Amino acid sequence: MIVLGIDPGLANTGYGVVARRGGRLVALDGGVIETAATIAAERRLTDLHAALSEVVEEHAPDAMALEDLYFGANVRSAFAVGQARGVAMLVAGQAAVECFSYTPQQVKAAVCGSGRAAKEQVSWMVKTLLSLPSEPERDHAADALAVAICHCNRAPLARAVEVAGG
Repeated sequence: MIVLGIDPGLANTGYGVVARRGGRLVALDGGVIETAATIAAERRLTDLHAALSEVVEEHAPDAMALEDLYFGANVRSAFAVGQARGVAMLVAGQAAVECFSYTPQQVKAAVCGSGRAAKEQVSWMVKTLLSLPSEPERDHAADALAVAICHCNRAPLARAVEVAGG
């Protein structure tokens, strides 16, 4: 199973590609897609679409896992994140890749054991769980890999519950 994890944002969208190989999780790719604030929003979204489409084409994921939108105090920021999230879902839909959403607390709990874990703890656990030589350089990339790990660990359980009729 190959999962593309997404930490959506208009300025910075983190992505992480994780594969389950036997009982191990392996990072295949990860990074941050940046768009410049000086460019019109529609152009930024177009650039994000093109970059995510390349990642999906290159890795042919079985699923896309997205971090849910978090509504903080900044509504304008939430709208921009929602737009980026919509672009990611469009890319998945165009490639017939099923999407799954996880709250930040679900992701942190799946990776760190606590839904209140700090960003540094998430980054360290991503490094540890994926046997990376070092922590991801960017928080958005670490978060995206964490979202992918969350789905990799939850998907088998969800399928078992579905088969059992739960």
